[in-house]
Amino acid sequence: MPKIRRARLPDALFQHLLTRARERQISRNDILGFAAWLDTNPEVPEGEWFKRFPGLIACGEGELVKTFLIPG
Repeated sequence: MPKIRRARLPDALFQHLLTRARERQISRNDILGFAAWLDTNPEVPEGEWFKRFPGLIACGEGELVKTFLIPG
């Protein structure tokens, strides 16, 4: 199983994630919770996946986080 890629993200993807976090008004605490999870070096499925947090849902495909959603 792949691990989430944290370095050398495509610039367009990184900009997309920043934009979604701003547009969806994801709080600093929620981003810190997401970052703490990333620090565990989690394994993720090769296909599509999601991880729920109190104020956001991280969606990805394989080693890449693709977008952020908000609950509801």
